[in-house]
Amino acid sequence: MNEMVTIAHEGDAAQVHVIAADAPLDAAASPATMGFKAYNLAHMAALGLNVPPAFVLGTGFCAAPEAVTPAVWHDALARLEATTGLRVGDPRRPLLLSVRSGAPVSMPGMMETLLNVGLTEETLPGLIRLTGHPRLAWDAYRRLVAGYGEVVAGIDAEAFEADLDAVRQGEDERALDFAALRDLARRHLDTYARLAGEAFPQDAAAQLWAAVAAVFRSWSSPKATAYRDMRGLDHAMGTAVIVQRMVFGNAGGLSGAGVGFTRNPSDGDPASWVDFLFNAQGEDVVSGRRSAQGHDRLEAVAPRVWHELVEATRALERHFGDMQDFEFTVENGELFLLQTREGKRTPQAAARIALDMLEEGLIDRETARARTAGLDAAALTTRVVVAESGAEPAVLGHAATASSGVAAGAVALEEAQLAALEGQGRPAILVRQNAETHDVALLDRVDGLLTQHGARTSHAAVVARQLGKVCLVGCEAMRIDQAAGRIGFSDRWLDPGATITLDGNSGTIYAGFLKTVDEVPEDLLARLGRLRDGA
Repeated sequence: MNEMVTIAHEGDAAQVHVIAADAPLDAAASPATMGFKAYNLAHMAALGLNVPPAFVLGTGFCAAPEAVTPAVWHDALARLEATTGLRVGDPRRPLLLSVRSGAPVSMPGMMETLLNVGLTEETLPGLIRLTGHPRLAWDAYRRLVAGYGEVVAGIDAEAFEADLDAVRQGEDERALDFAALRDLARRHLDTYARLAGEAFPQDAAAQLWAAVAAVFRSWSSPKATAYRDMRGLDHAMGTAVIVQRMVFGNAGGLSGAGVGFTRNPSDGDPASWVDFLFNAQGEDVVSGRRSAQGHDRLEAVAPRVWHELVEATRALERHFGDMQDFEFTVENGELFLLQTREGKRTPQAAARIALDMLEEGLIDRETARARTAGLDAAALTTRVVVAESGAEPAVLGHAATASSGVAAGAVALEEAQLAALEGQGRPAILVRQNAETHDVALLDRVDGLLTQHGARTSHAAVVARQLGKVCLVGCEAMRIDQAAGRIGFSDRWLDPGATITLDGNSGTIYAGFLKTVDEVPEDLLARLGRLRDGA
């Protein structure tokens, strides 16, 4: 029977929640006790949306993660195994798990996630038999070893990226066959043993225990702490940990992973704004290490799935009464919803979304007024690039716009360069290979972010938009010479500290400082005026 239950532990305020389809929320469940991510997952399951079953270790456990032993989740795991017909560590029918964080307040990408937990040399053949898909199994295994190595063992991700580069030799990793992925998994195992000083653990239950502990520990990581400091968040609220049945976007065929917004978070346009990768897992999109595609190909290749996704996201907006930021996986043509939360947006988008939702009957007038309070002409005015008379600006390249506006500054590739620019009183643009969230403290000190790889919906892009920073991602034509402190486009290299302009309105990168003018959204201000006048 599908249900949501709460398992209370005597003498301990912490609780374990079980989430399954079509279940009402338990009275003990709240964002404070189980985190917003899990709370919203439970809402989605209760709405009848296709959510993989899960259990949640409540936020109360975060204060003493060393006390969180397998005994704590024994009953919840047993329920999950019964629901799925699979079992952790079973060589014939292995249950694989994702282990994710979820605080009472959204903190995109600030804490850790582990996927494919439970895959070992013993369970891997069972996964192949269950799925009939050896490529999926070896891809999941190499991902687990690399992710576990980074999150649990503290190995630099670049070590595993080097293994990947050696195997793919310039080829898209999604095109690698199972033999190449098997080779990659073996390389990762060797890298893990060499850098961790011990073999990769082959006990599925031990993997789960270590993964849970690592996710709880990530609450106190430098980037998570810095983010809470920046946002004025309570360090004591803690994170929950969600342990959920894996679904596989890397199963080939009509499989993939995506992240999206129910409306454009930059300008508020009501069309769905989605990044998607076929034959990929969710971390490929949100990690900032891979560039993604828009939804056009998903819509063209799998129109039924796209239609289901649009209908599901409309249901989310109706239920939550706000624009949503969601994650999903498609496994062999079946759509699974993995997350939803209120989407971060620019002031311009906030105003338009509130006004549109009022007209659509999704929110009332008082809610619209509350959401647009303080959004005046100054807050909504944007800068746009204008060409100087008689001179064409030097275009360096183009990238995907994750956060609109215009920002100009000197290129900074790392903190020492940024500190030197700050000492000179010069604005800076942070340039990175990947759009990763470990840069959050630096991002708060610059005017814009430009990345070689990454998706519009990556966690770093979401944070940049939240901080009001112009952000362009996925400029694959850009080259980065880290040693020399410079970047290049085509056959042109810019000197260290050279100035560039990011036009987040068009996705264009220019050399030097460009002239800008303020653009006042008169139509939007007129609509706000009518709202406030009661018209």
